[in-house]
Amino acid sequence: MKNTFTALLCLLQIGIAFSQEIIELPFDEAGQVEWIGDEKEYFSKIWQTQVVTNVSIPTMQVFKPDAAKSNGTSVIIAPGGGLYALSINSEGNEVAKWLNKKGITAFVLKYRLVPTGEDGVQEAMQIGEKIIETVAPVLPLSVQDGLSALAYVRENSEALGVDPKKIGFMGFSAGGAVTMGVGYNYSEDNRPDFLVPVYPWTSAMPVMECPSDAPPMLIICATDDPLGLAGGSIELYSSYLNAGKKVGLHMYAKGGHGFGMRKQGLPSDNWISRFYDWSVAEGITVSVNTE
Repeated sequence: MKNTFTALLCLLQIGIAFSQEIIELPFDEAGQVEWIGDEKEYFSKIWQTQVVTNVSIPTMQVFKPDAAKSNGTSVIIAPGGGLYALSINSEGNEVAKWLNKKGITAFVLKYRLVPTGEDGVQEAMQIGEKIIETVAPVLPLSVQDGLSALAYVRENSEALGVDPKKIGFMGFSAGGAVTMGVGYNYSEDNRPDFLVPVYPWTSAMPVMECPSDAPPMLIICATDDPLGLAGGSIELYSSYLNAGKKVGLHMYAKGGHGFGMRKQGLPSDNWISRFYDWSVAEGITVSVNTE
């Protein structure tokens, strides 16, 4: 009986630690972009992962660490998916849960995507080289959603239990393009305190001159990225380096594209630990005992 009670208590504590509140974010009307039907979530056989498509209303899901481990740092996570979908687990929920174990509060952002029908992933795979053209009207809206998320977390930092001066933004692939857009378009109330673009889609969001008050940035990518994003990541790194800003780059020899939290038996499997090490070294995160 005692063992059963203990097991139930542990499950309850895990549930509390990964409590998931959904926050609907304010947004401006899209104008020329029009969605039909609701947001969809399903398992994509093409990508072999859970995805979300047809997002027209930006929201974020809150993942809170155990109160005893919480260190005040928070990260808004923007999953990738070519702006046609969100790889919601490998580049979203699983990232959030890992960060929770390090005392970091996480917010998984569902930003606005290209309007799609029953299978947004299939549409993305069929669009081919025209994808840059089709995402162009939507990417500015996705960036607005990222900035809105930052403003919300900062404005409500006390209620959310986070430090308003330690709010970061991390994005994967298309979410990395959103991360870059956030880094180029912030104002005082929605300035990120650090940025982590992971294999950022620099074809959709070209590298620009960084702001004079640009926050620290850590870039993650793989040399063998089949989408050719290694060069853009290096260009992004160089733009910050040449401007004298705090920037780091982890370029793995192997890893491909979209590795997220997937295990491939490669050094890139540990990229998130390298992010954590960097955040502690930069004073962004206070190391906590996770045992």
